[in-house]
Amino acid sequence: MSVTTGPLLTLAVHERLHAARRAGQTSVECSLDLERSQTLIGLDATGWSWHGRRFEHLESCRERTVYHWTGRAFEPVARFAGSLIKLVPTEWGPPTFEIDGIKMLPTATVSPWRDAERKVGLIAPRGKLILDTCGGLGYFAAWCLEGGARQVLSFEKNPDVIWLRSLNPWSPQPGGPLSLTQGDVAQQVAALGAGSVDAILHDPPRFGIAGELYSQIFYDQLARVIRRRGTLFHYTGSPNRLSHGRDLPNEVVQRLRRAGFAARPEGDGVLAVRN
Repeated sequence: MSVTTGPLLTLAVHERLHAARRAGQTSVECSLDLERSQTLIGLDATGWSWHGRRFEHLESCRERTVYHWTGRAFEPVARFAGSLIKLVPTEWGPPTFEIDGIKMLPTATVSPWRDAERKVGLIAPRGKLILDTCGGLGYFAAWCLEGGARQVLSFEKNPDVIWLRSLNPWSPQPGGPLSLTQGDVAQQVAALGAGSVDAILHDPPRFGIAGELYSQIFYDQLARVIRRRGTLFHYTGSPNRLSHGRDLPNEVVQRLRRAGFAARPEGDGVLAVRN
């Protein structure tokens, strides 16, 4: 796992520290790594201590925000470069992230971490070379490694998302069997050899943001690079089904079949096997 440069704070941790201080406690146990672990923190009237360093209490803390220590102050794990990209805490511990307020991982009824575990299980990663098309926070890659994948080729287009994952203790650290490339997989896939991967995980942004990742041209490339009988899981969700009558999963199934896959809906996505 990646190693953060300092403690991470959320509103829940902020409130726990202040409640303990008001109760007159001199120490409190809580998590400073988004519930990956628990740690003991020393308290005094104006601040708290952790790993030999002292920090002043924050006067305020916004909900739906993760704060990281920059060496001088706590600042939100967020960047704005045309779009606002931020790490967002969840009740489950492992965070999601948002782009302009749009959640990029499911969190309503399941932890995004456990959701990734289930989806990775569909492609049975053990011993396989896996293409992870849209790396995001790296949860797919983490479970591929946990499941014994031989190698994971992960691509992430947005450098700010890669920065988010560098501060997220739930994100896997590149190196060894995990290769993380900053680049647009819609372009990068052409450089991969025919039949060079054993399985594919495709978790693209929504269609309105990245329509090229739902195109016949791209699916034809996925069919080219995966070996025969190789398995692909494609997350789709069900956008616009209620409001506009659109059936995106079925559209994806039809395009994948034209590309040479046997494909069917599976949960909130499509499961396909290369013919």
